[in-house]
Amino acid sequence: MQISNYLIHEHRECDNFFAKAEELASRKSWEEAEKTFLEFANKTLLHFKKEEEELFPLFEELTGSSDGPTQVMKYEHDQVRGLFGKMAEALQKRDMQSYLSLSESMMILLQQHNMKEEQMLYAMCDRMMPMEKKSEVIERMEALKE
Repeated sequence: MQISNYLIHEHRECDNFFAKAEELASRKSWEEAEKTFLEFANKTLLHFKKEEEELFPLFEELTGSSDGPTQVMKYEHDQVRGLFGKMAEALQKRDMQSYLSLSESMMILLQQHNMKEEQMLYAMCDRMMPMEKKSEVIERMEALKE
């Protein structure tokens, strides 16, 4: 299996929860929005954990550098984590305008972030890593839990 196939599928899954939470908040279905947002946040955090604990270290080992793509991705992960708290607070306050504004920021950040990972980092991993390394790292990512 390719790294890109595995992780792009996770991006889409997270995107679906994100869009559903935004839709529910816009309809003021607060309890459902909170539940769906929590699923989005948890799935996204697990995805980040897989990258930061398994994929990025392997990539850095193979390239001999911890600067560059993985450093940028980690920085952007931290930006997303910061938005999670603000968005959860807006949901708790039932502040639709604030939530939707933060949601727009999150969407832009995630679209740009995912595009960089999908078009650059994952593609580099697929090209550089021998098949057995790809299988091993995917297996280890699969074993990670929230």
